[in-house]
Amino acid sequence: MRPRRITIHKIQTMKANGERIPMVTAYDYTQAQIVEAAGLPMILVGDSLGNVVLGFDSTIPVTVDDMIRHTAAVVRGADTPLIVVDMPFMSYQVNAETALRNAGRLLQEGGAQAVKLEGGKPIAPIVRRLVDAGVAVMGHIGLTPQAVHKLGGYRVQGKTSRSAAELIEDALAIQEAGAFAIVLELIPAELAAEITEILSIPTIGIGAGLHTDGQVQVLYDMLGLSLGFTPKHAGNYANLGETARDALERYAEDVKTGAFPTSAQSFHVDRQRADGSKADDAPTVAGPYGSSD
Repeated sequence: MRPRRITIHKIQTMKANGERIPMVTAYDYTQAQIVEAAGLPMILVGDSLGNVVLGFDSTIPVTVDDMIRHTAAVVRGADTPLIVVDMPFMSYQVNAETALRNAGRLLQEGGAQAVKLEGGKPIAPIVRRLVDAGVAVMGHIGLTPQAVHKLGGYRVQGKTSRSAAELIEDALAIQEAGAFAIVLELIPAELAAEITEILSIPTIGIGAGLHTDGQVQVLYDMLGLSLGFTPKHAGNYANLGETARDALERYAEDVKTGAFPTSAQSFHVDRQRADGSKADDAPTVAGPYGSSD
């Protein structure tokens, strides 16, 4: 029997109880299994896969079909966490009908339980339309990566009194439209704390300081899987990129010198005894691709 999946109501109860909410991105089956094993309550299938998986310089080229394929893989790998999927660029901004059609695909074909939309007051009517149709929606304000060209780069938002006031209005509008939670990205910690205090729905911070209800991080950043630039806001909990590089260098050297494979990684011809039984009674080895017989 599969474990019961965490719901949006559980996430909201965590805020009510003062329980912090950890969330990370995942983009494939194996990553989802690891996140599930770690016991995190929420996974974001982020359109950041455009950067860290597909090699684009922004999230803008990511399509609905991309998100569906990666979401379905994550869903197969994690039975317990609430799985939220980003609606990619221009999949919801055109009008509410387009948004509803694409959100329906992400839930039906991808298997996610909720969608995430970037933006404030201008997209509140679209959030309301989705919620009215039965779609669970997470909001996202502050730095909105799909608007990176409009914003002039990946810059901290809400640093002036006027822009801070606008972000507060955005947050209230998204809450009023029915979102169950909201991401606050790259805004001053003091502003994030104020928004968290004002809202009744959970706030999930990324580069927004300590005083949000939860945190979300890109898995590649926090595990050190990307060689090179790491964002300031990223919590670095491992250096798996360097570990993997070192392992591959050692593997390549062993192949070149003949140190790999050894007899332990090899299979041999079965030799028969006179009575027809096998001389080598080594057990069949089963792996992820089937029997090794």
